[in-house]
Amino acid sequence: MVIRAGEMPPAAVPAAQGAEQQHPAPRHSRPADAHQRPEHPSGVALMNGSGPHDSLKGEKDAKQNGHEEADPGEDGNDQEVIVIQDTGFTVKICAPGIEPFSLQVSPQEMVQEIHQVLMDREDTCHRTCFSLQLDGNVLDNFAELKTIEGLQEGSLLKVVEEPYTVREARIHVRHIRDLLKSLDPSDAFNGVDCNSLSFLSVFTEGDLGDSGKRKKKGTEMEQIDCTPPEHILPGSKERPLCALQPQNRDWKPLQCLKVLTMSGWNPPPGNRKMHGDLMYLYVITVEDRHVSITASTRGFYLNQSTAYNFNPKPANPSFLSHSLVELLNQISPTFKKNFSALQKKRVQRHPFERIATPFQVYSWTAPQAEHAMDCVRAEDAYTSRLGYEEHIPGQTRDWNEELQTTRELPRKNLPERLLRERAIFKVHSDFTAAATRGAMAVIDGNVMAINPSEETKMQMFIWNNIFFSLGFDVRDHYKDFGGDVAAYVAPTNDLNGVRTYNAVDVEGLYTLGTVVVDYRGYRVTAQSIIPGILEREQEQSVIYGSIDFGKTVVSHPKYLELLEKTSRPLKIQKHKVLNDKNEEVELCSSVECKGIIGNDGRHYILDLLRTFPPDLNFLPVEGEEMPEECKKMGFPKQHRHKLCCLRQELVDAFVEHRYLLFMKLAALQLMQQKANKQESSAALENGACAENGAADSERPESEDGKIDDSVTGLDQVKELAETIASDDGTVDPKSREVIRNACKAVGSISDTSFDIRFNPDIFSPGVRFPESSKEEVQDQKQLLKDAAAFLLSCQIPGLVKDCLDHTVLPMDGATLAEAMHQRGINMRYLGKVINFITKTPGHAQLDHIFKIGISELITRSAKHIFKTYLQGVELSGLSAAISHFLNCFLSSFPNPIAHLPADELVSKKKNKKRKNRNLGNADNTAWASMTPQELWKNICSEAKNYFDFSLECENADQAAEVYNLQKITLLREISLKTGVQILLKEYNFDNRHKPTFTEEDILNIFPVVKHVNPKASDAFHFFQSGQAKVQQGFLKEGCELINEALNLFNNVYGAMHVEICACLRLLARLNYIMGDYSEALSNQQKAVLMSERVLGIEHPNTIQEYMHLALYCFANSQLSTALNLLYRARYLMLLVFGEDHPEMALLDNNIGLVLHGVMEYDLSLRFLENALAISSKYHGSKSLKVALSHHLVARVYESKAEFRSALQHEKEGYTIYKNQLGEHHEKTKESSEYLKYLTQQAVALQRTMNEIYKNGSNANIMPLKVARSTGERAVPAASCVQLLLRDTDCQEGVVVVPSQEKPLLGQWLRHSVLSSVWRGHGTAGCLGSQRGTGTAPGVRAWHTCTQPCPAADSLPGSRLLNPEILQFPHPQKCCHLSPDALFSFQGCCGWGGWAGSAEGLSYLTWSSNDWPSWAKPSCSCLPPQLAEYPA
Repeated sequence: MVIRAGEMPPAAVPAAQGAEQQHPAPRHSRPADAHQRPEHPSGVALMNGSGPHDSLKGEKDAKQNGHEEADPGEDGNDQEVIVIQDTGFTVKICAPGIEPFSLQVSPQEMVQEIHQVLMDREDTCHRTCFSLQLDGNVLDNFAELKTIEGLQEGSLLKVVEEPYTVREARIHVRHIRDLLKSLDPSDAFNGVDCNSLSFLSVFTEGDLGDSGKRKKKGTEMEQIDCTPPEHILPGSKERPLCALQPQNRDWKPLQCLKVLTMSGWNPPPGNRKMHGDLMYLYVITVEDRHVSITASTRGFYLNQSTAYNFNPKPANPSFLSHSLVELLNQISPTFKKNFSALQKKRVQRHPFERIATPFQVYSWTAPQAEHAMDCVRAEDAYTSRLGYEEHIPGQTRDWNEELQTTRELPRKNLPERLLRERAIFKVHSDFTAAATRGAMAVIDGNVMAINPSEETKMQMFIWNNIFFSLGFDVRDHYKDFGGDVAAYVAPTNDLNGVRTYNAVDVEGLYTLGTVVVDYRGYRVTAQSIIPGILEREQEQSVIYGSIDFGKTVVSHPKYLELLEKTSRPLKIQKHKVLNDKNEEVELCSSVECKGIIGNDGRHYILDLLRTFPPDLNFLPVEGEEMPEECKKMGFPKQHRHKLCCLRQELVDAFVEHRYLLFMKLAALQLMQQKANKQESSAALENGACAENGAADSERPESEDGKIDDSVTGLDQVKELAETIASDDGTVDPKSREVIRNACKAVGSISDTSFDIRFNPDIFSPGVRFPESSKEEVQDQKQLLKDAAAFLLSCQIPGLVKDCLDHTVLPMDGATLAEAMHQRGINMRYLGKVINFITKTPGHAQLDHIFKIGISELITRSAKHIFKTYLQGVELSGLSAAISHFLNCFLSSFPNPIAHLPADELVSKKKNKKRKNRNLGNADNTAWASMTPQELWKNICSEAKNYFDFSLECENADQAAEVYNLQKITLLREISLKTGVQILLKEYNFDNRHKPTFTEEDILNIFPVVKHVNPKASDAFHFFQSGQAKVQQGFLKEGCELINEALNLFNNVYGAMHVEICACLRLLARLNYIMGDYSEALSNQQKAVLMSERVLGIEHPNTIQEYMHLALYCFANSQLSTALNLLYRARYLMLLVFGEDHPEMALLDNNIGLVLHGVMEYDLSLRFLENALAISSKYHGSKSLKVALSHHLVARVYESKAEFRSALQHEKEGYTIYKNQLGEHHEKTKESSEYLKYLTQQAVALQRTMNEIYKNGSNANIMPLKVARSTGERAVPAASCVQLLLRDTDCQEGVVVVPSQEKPLLGQWLRHSVLSSVWRGHGTAGCLGSQRGTGTAPGVRAWHTCTQPCPAADSLPGSRLLNPEILQFPHPQKCCHLSPDALFSFQGCCGWGGWAGSAEGLSYLTWSSNDWPSWAKPSCSCLPPQLAEYPA
């Protein structure tokens, strides 16, 4: 992999080198960016002042505020080149019992990676305990290949079996069990070991190589069945759930053994140990043979023990084998057969279906699975396998040490940064997995508290070197902030703080590993442990910040120095507060932020819950007047707690907004000054101003002189601001005045440059400020009020406008939340957003957002109630309680009765009251008395109190009716939010006679986990530069950069990650546009698999990926597969949202096009007309999308020979084109041509009908040119598909200008309509100078002649040829053409033509008139069947 330094931003320059240094991931240096800016005045908004402090931009998508980060057009010539990988080489591997084989390796790999490959290969997978030897020397597992002497191209590596130890024997048994379970999805359904589901292969019938292509039977094609299931058709109200997880054929795994388990005779007694016995296994084969097996140092053999008698002597024969598989092969023929079949299948699966994901993904539905015996699972559950001790010495992992050491790794150049980011990512994902296991163990009561004598809520736990605390207000710590409610929110605020400080990545400043887990109604915070903190009191340890919310405050110079480096990117102002002794203490964070030096000498900061400034809309303060915009919307509002903060995205957007304002103000003042100067025509003294003035006065005053002026004005300000910032004496006082005034107006803390920062302690209860900073505090208060007003007056309307423009297209609650968060809007504003939508003019076009908003509001309110509801339930009543809650929430059954859990196990004797230390303090059966009326009343009041929105419904049925919601969608949303997993079956929500859910339907409850997502900064910048290049139209360069990004992402994240998914999607898109369809297909297949595995099988992103994959299958002539994928996407969208969504129009247009292509006209019409209705609703009946829909519908009517309907639709389309684009636009002309053509057809049809009526059956009927449309109307067809394509482009933020429109159109037209009722004859033949390509009903010929073809642009793209003409005639000399007859043409009704060269002939003719004499094929080179005219 070669990287050009110029395209490689110097990411992660240590921020320690001073605040002037670029932030950890600068996009580019200033000068490069300066000469780019004038064309985009909005671009100046990107930097906060002089640039360095706009750090965390990279954290979010660069598109966050509507400005793209432009990539400076680098000239790729003079950059140094960094080479990362050397080329690979091949070695030979020789393993016992199989032929030697070759393996491609890279010098960077470790020997261990070859071990992994061998353990995965079909023929060597059953070996685990072996060494690799080169010339008799054992290779070190952890050595890199390049360090091994004598290892080179063609070296022979021997696989040598090694003696077992107990550890190796255990690893071996575990590995064999994994191989036996390799096709079994139960781990994915149970959410363990980072397994997750994928269903793509069910719809593509295996890998997407050639399998999707329709098989030929002779020359005819098999018919494909295109009818979708009933529930997928437009207008269907059915929403089945079972189709969500179709049963995969491979899941009924071939049974190899009945039982494989650890024997009850373990561990071996002393005398047997000394014979080499390591452990005993017990196996029942499929043939029902019961055997005991000894694992010894030499391998595995049968012994003579039975279930009741211990006899460890070897049986006769003992079948001693080094691998357990070899032994079982000998004693069970079925095992031998099935195991090898299983491995074949395993190896055939796409790697992305098998690789573990970095973080666990849970499924909210699962089928009923048999619970099979599994020795390894049983052992894992009871031995506390903390982390992965079997892989590392020294038992448990020291998480804190690992997390901090990885941060200290060097990061000077790209390879170092990659290594560092990879280590950070790996440790984080391991830590998250361990913390999740621990949190569940804590809540399930399997971990002993470190303070067992205290009340349950106050207990704290340590497990596996991780500290766990519960989200309750212990010792009235949060009394002034809202008690338990505040204690519940604090951990997520803290996590956001940790995320932010990690992203700034200042050397020398450390944060704790933090994971927040919600499980069974409790919130658990898991943190890594600062060395030494448990040995001393907190008061002694804290040397910076406050432990009592600002009463006692201390500071420390080292912390101030470290935190000052973060203050600029995080926009935090350095400020002074008073402590209890009225002394001034300087801080550079909020008072709650504590600094502790651990025993390891590192400077840790913790309690970062107030990293961002408070949100005054939810923090009423006596005597403080809020701005008008806030009052109008009913703010400030009392919230449940006082920890409401603004989001980081909002702070960034606000600062950017202020920067634009600053530039405009300064530019205005400069222009006024200039005007005054010109009036008094005073001599220009100052050099800098003189140049600018002169440059400006030379500008001719155009009508848009104003705009010109403001642009140059902005440039001038920029230059001026930079000059002043560099403290240059050359600036005249007047200009300084301009900058000072502008700074004051926007609230900058400096008066020489733009610099906005917030004091996070303003309005904190208990924090006092010294008199000296009174004015500063006043300014800060104003700034906070302005920020609160900015959220309401700019960000919420901005979000709604983006939804109206369809630049944001949420499909479910999670994507809506993401859209709000990207704009810095907290979820507590959801009610306000919905209210704003209802007041927006044209709000029918926002129906989908309104509907998602309401369902999100209902499910979030229900989740709040569910949380407290669950805390009162003991473990034995969990499934009954959850099913009762869901019945009250969703079922139409009026009075569901909860089954109390005591039923199963009531003892006959009087039950003595056990003292149950439940975490909840409620009566354990209180939950059973809940009724649907009560629950919905609570939901409505919760919606009012929390979101300030009045719901108009008293039960689920009303909610569904009033807001047009689907109960299945609500079920999905509540399950995802609470971690509930339900049985996959059809639920009848509307039955009034019995409840919908029983306790058997609740399968599991999973944790909902929040954690830090470490980023791959270098890869991310490559990705952004690639996107920028693509936007500018440089597809090839963009493609290279994105490929590079993909390499780097893989380097950091491993194979599976949501960002790799985005990368693959963009690559596929580029491959497609550049005409490489098979590559597009391969990349998109990976993107779909990855999206299913990492985001979930029905996540909106996955639905998008399915749609794109269908498109590329279509381009690769895999029609049936394309349809299956489109149907799957439609089903998922119906389940997740319903039919009434703008995205559904695009989907239905695509389905309609494919169905039209396979001549299913009636079906095609249903989808296209639905798309037309949806487009009209969401884009307005006058939009171009609607015109396209009309045209598509017209084409199908034409194919059905219903010309009147076709004319009607095409007229509608024509009117829209004419009004929107004008009469001379290509689209309008195309539409007008088509109208003429349709009119002719309609007239001809009428004439024929009249003829029939008049002359009865003797009528002389002219052949009707019906679905000839498919050939002739090809161009509009193609442009339709092109347009549909553009649709998807825009949504991805990549507007692509196809560089080679012609071939693309040609390809499309070949695929989009593969039908022809009208038949013509034609062929193409030649000596080496031509190729013919085509699909069933027709051939398309490309000419590649020795001389350039004059009409090469109009290559024949007709599909009016007969199926049998797929071969060329034998090339012979043709006598009838002159050497210069090089023509090619697009054929069409009513005329014909020929094309060829002296060496050969290509012939296409058809006509409805008399044949012109020149078109009669009389050449002897043509096969005989071409001598006839078409029938």
